[in-house]
Amino acid sequence: MSVVLIVEDERHLADGLRFNLEAEGYRVDTVSDGEAALQVLLPANEERYDAVVLDVMLPGAKDGFAVAHELRQAGQFVPVLMLTARGRPEDVLRGFEAGADDYLPKPFELRILLARLRSLLRRREWTHRDHFGSLIGSSV
Repeated sequence: MSVVLIVEDERHLADGLRFNLEAEGYRVDTVSDGEAALQVLLPANEERYDAVVLDVMLPGAKDGFAVAHELRQAGQFVPVLMLTARGRPEDVLRGFEAGADDYLPKPFELRILLARLRSLLRRREWTHRDHFGSLIGSSV
């Protein structure tokens, strides 16, 4: 079962995403600001989450761009799907430059979000299988 962290300050949206992702078989945690997201995502050598759905506009000192950037700077490469009302081309580019793996503007179609999340998780699984398979097959 894949574990997803939702970082979203709009409670109704976070609850709706949680409900729908749990209905699809995911385990879901939610936090409502960037600082809380980094607290659960950055413990050393701990991969608690298989993917992050990250809002850009968050309360507090760290927006979604800052969270994605800090994750990548710390060597944390959990797949990040940015979900935001900021859909201008310069915002999308900024998201990718910060380290997002995908970017979905609000309002969004739930089926599209689910398809993009499955795609990110599939690529993560392939990467882990290739990495660990090569370690198992080696004579190290």
